[in-house]
Amino acid sequence: MEKKKPTLALEMKEIELTIGKIMRVGVVLAAVFMLVGMGLFFINKGSGYPGATFPTTLTLIFQGTLHFKAYAYMMAGIFFLILTPVLRVIVSIYAFWKEKDFLYVYITSAVLFILIISYLIGHH
Repeated sequence: MEKKKPTLALEMKEIELTIGKIMRVGVVLAAVFMLVGMGLFFINKGSGYPGATFPTTLTLIFQGTLHFKAYAYMMAGIFFLILTPVLRVIVSIYAFWKEKDFLYVYITSAVLFILIISYLIGHH
């Protein structure tokens, strides 16, 4: 028997469900990392870093989580919180492309471009 191709409406429903999962997983990951970081902060009676310093790069955040440093976990939580809507924008571009709604592909791509530029400007 020949398999039927999924209809566009069914595919769009699956994409919407994927977007919902991305949002839920991102928020839960962020909350878990923040709570672990707060727990480590209270258990260790400090951030795990000298003075008022904290990790500012993904490498430092990753290394800090391996050493159970509170601020590293909190920064990872913030990273996941920021990453969540960015992933939603990327999946939305794909969804609009599948719908052949190129106006929204361009608009959503512009939003992604602005997010990337703001990251690069803020990184310096």
